[in-house]
Amino acid sequence: MAYKTILVHCDASPKVGQRLTVAAELAERYGAHLVGLHARPPLEAPIFFEGGVAMDSLFASYEASADADQAVALAAFQKAVKERRVPSHEWRVTDGFIDSELVLQARYTDLLVLGQTDPDAQTPTPSDLPEAVVLASGRPTLVVPHIGVRAPVGESVLLCWNASRESARAAADALPFLRMAKKVVILVVDPRTSPDGHGAEPGADVALWLTRHGVKVTVQRDVAADSDVGAVILSRAADIGSDLIVMGVYGHSRVREMVLGGVSRTLLSSMTIPVLISH
Repeated sequence: MAYKTILVHCDASPKVGQRLTVAAELAERYGAHLVGLHARPPLEAPIFFEGGVAMDSLFASYEASADADQAVALAAFQKAVKERRVPSHEWRVTDGFIDSELVLQARYTDLLVLGQTDPDAQTPTPSDLPEAVVLASGRPTLVVPHIGVRAPVGESVLLCWNASRESARAAADALPFLRMAKKVVILVVDPRTSPDGHGAEPGADVALWLTRHGVKVTVQRDVAADSDVGAVILSRAADIGSDLIVMGVYGHSRVREMVLGGVSRTLLSSMTIPVLISH
């Protein structure tokens, strides 16, 4: 398994360059085709709005704003591609809401690269974009923190393991990272020994499976006690100097109503290093 097509979200956010830098470096590393996707949101007129000249003025303003955002996103994409040896790349512009467009086009990619929600960004990008996309796309999503990253990503990986379907999916989706990592720590928090699930020795089964893939791993068991598990994960990632967290997310999506597990919510809101999430 390898990432051969990488899709990155390109908007007009001031932090878009950070996720583009990561996406371009990964495309160079894995010899992947890099796709930059920009979505022009549809014009949404106020419910009570007079037509005629006023509508023409509203549409002209919308067009000018959409054109300006597209130009900013394209310039950032071109800059990132020029700075790396990307084997091949492609710029796509679609008309529609970015969450729906990403979910649709993700079906034909190996990895999505999105930015963490930036509470200070003044853009039309939905605040729950990473959650919406990962729950609906069926593809691994690398979320890049809005505070920036140190490159390259994936030399020291913290793999969160709770023996669930979601964590198994995330571990498999992250194999290209895990195989190339210099250090992989499997973190098991509050494990319970059982005939199924974790087995007799929590973390041992997944470590053996990864070893057969050529991954050098160590297992670390931890206790959350009264602490939030998400906070424990972030703390351990800092302790061992991880530059990537891999985890499965539990939840479901209804029309613009995102329901995620507490651990996932904590990590996506408080992350300071990239997080690879899978559902």
